[in-house]
Amino acid sequence: MSEQARITTSFDQNSTADDVIAGIDLTGKRVVVTGASSGLGAETARVLAGAGAEVTLAVRNVDTGRKVADAIGSAARVAALDLDDRASIDAFVRTWQGPLHILINNAGIMALPELRRTADGWEQQFATNHLGHFALTVGLHDALAAAHGARVVNVSSANHVSPVVFDDINFENRPYDPWSAYAQSKTANILMAVEAAKRWAGDNITVNAVEPGAIYETGLLRHVEVTPEFQKIVDATPWKTVPQGAATTVFAATSPLLEGVSGCYFEDSNEAVRSEEFGRGVSAHALDEVAARRLWDVSTRWLRG
Repeated sequence: MSEQARITTSFDQNSTADDVIAGIDLTGKRVVVTGASSGLGAETARVLAGAGAEVTLAVRNVDTGRKVADAIGSAARVAALDLDDRASIDAFVRTWQGPLHILINNAGIMALPELRRTADGWEQQFATNHLGHFALTVGLHDALAAAHGARVVNVSSANHVSPVVFDDINFENRPYDPWSAYAQSKTANILMAVEAAKRWAGDNITVNAVEPGAIYETGLLRHVEVTPEFQKIVDATPWKTVPQGAATTVFAATSPLLEGVSGCYFEDSNEAVRSEEFGRGVSAHALDEVAARRLWDVSTRWLRG
């Protein structure tokens, strides 16, 4: 969390991505959005391109990505990226040329019902949601630095209720739980921003995390079994539309209010308060500087292994 006064705006949970970007010109800016073949990623890409940016949709399914890019128009292009595959990430980084002004780490998976591991043996939610994006962001560091004021936005979640369990990140010695695995991966998204803010302050790169809100109309819920208990949660949840869900991401990526602001967590296009209440604010364990430094070191070591 920033040491300055908390950043507040007139935007709220009902604001859309088009609302928060109104009047902002991104002409000449280059943007990468991961997971932009549907849902929040596609909406984020559309809005940023509409403001004049050149947007690369970094997607696993290139054919689907091309359909989204075609709908957006000539400002959008598609590139293959599989966040579970280090070779795919390396290829994306190698082929990127020139500065990168905005990186949106949007792709994610949630609540896989059974324990799945990547080829490296990493629990898949942690690997996709955190490690893949960490490798991509670090790999693109020089391109971000070359932009002289780049922004990185990590899409996290209000469900960051678990700290990163460093003694057993990959569920080798504890029973697998879909929601615990998801929660620690979303905490990792925030911790990465906290540590990157310190390490990259001199490179004129800011890194922040955002909570998009609960959006029913995306593919993120595809692995969730809709039990009667879960249906009660669905019925009681204040759902956002996709344009509303993309708003905070677009705000963090473009708002003039965030010039030089780094290592923070935003919800409803405002800087979040510290809170241990589920669904509101940011938990202390997600801002812990010791944990953030440890996560960076662990992630670096694993990716080098």
